[in-house]
Amino acid sequence: MCRLHQKIEQMWWSGDQPSILLRAASHFYKVINRQNLNRRKKKSISPSLPMISIGNITAGGSGKTPFVIWLATLLKNGGFQPVILCRGDGGDGGKPELLTDSSAPQKVGDEALLLHQKSGCPVISGQDRVHAAQMARECGDIIILDDGFQYLQLQRVCDIVLIPAEGLGNGHLIPAGPLREPIESLTRANLIVRTGQADEIKPLGSGKEWRWWCNESQLEQIAGPHHETPEKAVALTAIARPGRFLQSLEKSGIDIIESYTFPDHHWFSTDEIQQAVRHNEAVIVTSKDAVKLRNIWPAERPLWVLTQKPMAESGLFEAIKNFIR
Repeated sequence: MCRLHQKIEQMWWSGDQPSILLRAASHFYKVINRQNLNRRKKKSISPSLPMISIGNITAGGSGKTPFVIWLATLLKNGGFQPVILCRGDGGDGGKPELLTDSSAPQKVGDEALLLHQKSGCPVISGQDRVHAAQMARECGDIIILDDGFQYLQLQRVCDIVLIPAEGLGNGHLIPAGPLREPIESLTRANLIVRTGQADEIKPLGSGKEWRWWCNESQLEQIAGPHHETPEKAVALTAIARPGRFLQSLEKSGIDIIESYTFPDHHWFSTDEIQQAVRHNEAVIVTSKDAVKLRNIWPAERPLWVLTQKPMAESGLFEAIKNFIR
């Protein structure tokens, strides 16, 4: 299943023409998805707090989680009290829950726990984000809705759509391509932000497209006996588009002797961890992987996280604040 997933994603982003069968499946997806979005829009309500939505039109890998952390931090530093709502992917999908330091990633989801740890803001995780928005009234004064572009049940003051710098892959809808919606849906967006770095970024339209990206920062050891910063290591990750992580390690000058990649939100087994540590080298993961591995990692093995520093085009945060005003 893992190899099939990787093969499909490679097709999405390499520009290869999908099969007739996949294109036919995309047509059915388009019809059903349009019906679902229309139904959600009819049920749309206005939350009691102003809400900023961060979303995308591609399947994973657009940088939503670090972008939400960046925005929440700036809002908090600017005197706001942001509350983050997320779906809880990777968790048990139960009723909305306000996260605490003791929340388990298996219950609330890996991304939700990372948002809680890194932003220092209240995070409410759960499928029913209408209910979560009601809970947010007791926690702050502004809502950030993570992965909210298709969640039309809640009205927002600002709709931000993140698009990878390299574009929209082969341009087909799921499952033939990475698109969750046709490109025409971008007309709903207030701000389009191109994330990541590329040698050349082709604009999607004639309007303003902002830039936002992360620079590789440093390696941080989070488990195992103290070691000097490694020059070679094993890469282990379960995120959307793991190629970006591997490229970041290469840019940092790390010699990757082996890499193990799994689908987004994958829960690592003991056997998979043992496979990674059998090389007797340091293992490097992303911050999102670390929230799942920290408590189950072998005590005698060093585990490192590649931290990243967010960077934004001048004026982006001010443009977002204009919608709040």
